[in-house]
Amino acid sequence: MAYKDIYAAWKSDPEAFWMNAAQAIDWDTPPTKALFDDNAPLYEWYKDGMVNTCWNAVDRHVENGRGEQTAIIYDSPVTHTKRTISYVELRNRVASLAGALRAKGIEKGDRVIIYMPMIPEALEAMLACARLGAVHSVVFGGFASNELAVRIDDAKPKAIIAASCGIEPGRVVHYKPLLDGAIDMATHKPDFTVIFQREQEVAHLEEGRDYNWHGFQYGVEPAECVPVEGDHPAYILYTSGTTGQPKGVVRPTGGHLVALNWTMKNLYNVDPGDVFWAASDVGWVVGHSYICYAPLIHGNTTIVFEGKPVGTPDAGTFWRVISEHKVSSFFTAPTAFRAVKREDPKGEFVKKYDLSNLKQVYLAGERADPDTIVWAQDQLGVPVIDHWWQTETGWAIAGNPLGIESLPVKLGSPSVPMPGYDVQILDEGGHPMKAGELGAIAVKLPLPPGTLPTLWNAEARFKKSYLEHFPGYYETGDAGMIDEDGYLYIMARTDDVINVAGHRLSTGGMEEVLASHPDVAECAVIGVTDDLKGQLPVGFLCLNAGCDRDNADVVKEVVKLVRDKIGPVAAFKLAVVVDRLPKTRSGKILRGTMVSIADGKTYKLPATIDDPAILDEIKVALQSIGYAQ
Repeated sequence: MAYKDIYAAWKSDPEAFWMNAAQAIDWDTPPTKALFDDNAPLYEWYKDGMVNTCWNAVDRHVENGRGEQTAIIYDSPVTHTKRTISYVELRNRVASLAGALRAKGIEKGDRVIIYMPMIPEALEAMLACARLGAVHSVVFGGFASNELAVRIDDAKPKAIIAASCGIEPGRVVHYKPLLDGAIDMATHKPDFTVIFQREQEVAHLEEGRDYNWHGFQYGVEPAECVPVEGDHPAYILYTSGTTGQPKGVVRPTGGHLVALNWTMKNLYNVDPGDVFWAASDVGWVVGHSYICYAPLIHGNTTIVFEGKPVGTPDAGTFWRVISEHKVSSFFTAPTAFRAVKREDPKGEFVKKYDLSNLKQVYLAGERADPDTIVWAQDQLGVPVIDHWWQTETGWAIAGNPLGIESLPVKLGSPSVPMPGYDVQILDEGGHPMKAGELGAIAVKLPLPPGTLPTLWNAEARFKKSYLEHFPGYYETGDAGMIDEDGYLYIMARTDDVINVAGHRLSTGGMEEVLASHPDVAECAVIGVTDDLKGQLPVGFLCLNAGCDRDNADVVKEVVKLVRDKIGPVAAFKLAVVVDRLPKTRSGKILRGTMVSIADGKTYKLPATIDDPAILDEIKVALQSIGYAQ
């Protein structure tokens, strides 16, 4: 069947579509139906089924004779370590950890915070919680104490599982003092913590509260899988809200299993046994969905990579990992490719490795500019697929479903909506707009299985954040358009659509033009306040490594480019060259913070910022053109 047939089949009978997809999962008690809408607009999926995530991700593969297959490849250029873990070994390790947690009183519904770097033990901790029906909340390793404390007070964990440290290029990040500080600050106190001691740093353990990962498990009975209801929370993942208060996205167990399993073949085009690599971190939703859960549920081999796209040791590290471990499908963020392209614009490193196993590459996390996609296609010679989703949805809203059919790629578009998502473009009044018109992107309710049913302990906030603005729809917070072929274009966050003298313009569209300049490695455009026109666009440019041209010449050329491609209406006259852009650790550019600096407003330092010192550099750059005074 072609994509349009499958999408039409879902649309005409969503219930049959999702009940059929649910048959690929092992249920202790199969659900009698897929959608429960008696509490609309709070919808639930597979609510009366009983199921266990860890069984589906680990044990069933062992039971089905695949125990010797590699489940996890750990590749850590920062510690010069590589190892593999088979499915049977993973089952034994997870059952042992779960047994030790159970012996200390962790049971179904209890919360456990996980604060770990990119090591296999992070996945084992997640799966051990799932085995018991405990609800895990992974907090990005190295997060500041006060931010971790906020999450401790919100989730109220009975236990915290952490590592002694994380390793960044050139430095050790001391996790344990950050954890101790967070527990001191938090009103809620965990009963106990489990610390995985790394060779690079052995942390001090608090008598009576802290347990060593290995000693903790000694002589304990392994735990069996505990079945939970289909709507039981698998995990809570905090995403930073606009108010600075984190929002705890809840992931329901049954829908999570069904949707993620469906995507592995249909979207990512892999078969059980293939090696799948998402170069992300378990602190992010990509790490939950596509490092830990989906590949294992589907019977793939997943890669846990502890390193960076450049500098560990060079811009060829992605290609080495793909070549060495025979990666079939690779998933990363556009910002990672931009970093590689900046260091190695001609792709000299690509030529050093055998990438013959690589079938396709996926980009997500932010808009993939056409220039980056074209560069990657040229270098790798495989389809490079932009797709779009959110922490809240847990899997792709729109993409190019290569496992169904390879649709024509349109640069700048993440292609078409996936089954389950009825995507519409709405005006301010909530009315559908015509093809090609820029508006708010919304999804008609109900959202499909695996998406968030609510926020943790914050139902009113969930409704206010996502459901109230456009009744009957989920508001994505993104702006864009749909063309006459049904392809979706994500142009900007709704906040990033700027109003220049009455014209609504997308900063993303301008960024696309700037990125097409041969000397520009990366860029961002923000709208700054202007007395005359309301807002004016300002561009920030990072140039390719080795570019020795005069900055003023490059600025002049990009201003002309925007004028030629978008027109004088954009009023694009200001751009500055900077060494780097302020980003979150997942690679999202902090445009909102840059706007606050430009307009001289106070702002809260984003919890997820990669390096706060960059903001001072941005301020100096803005002052050079008359802003941020």
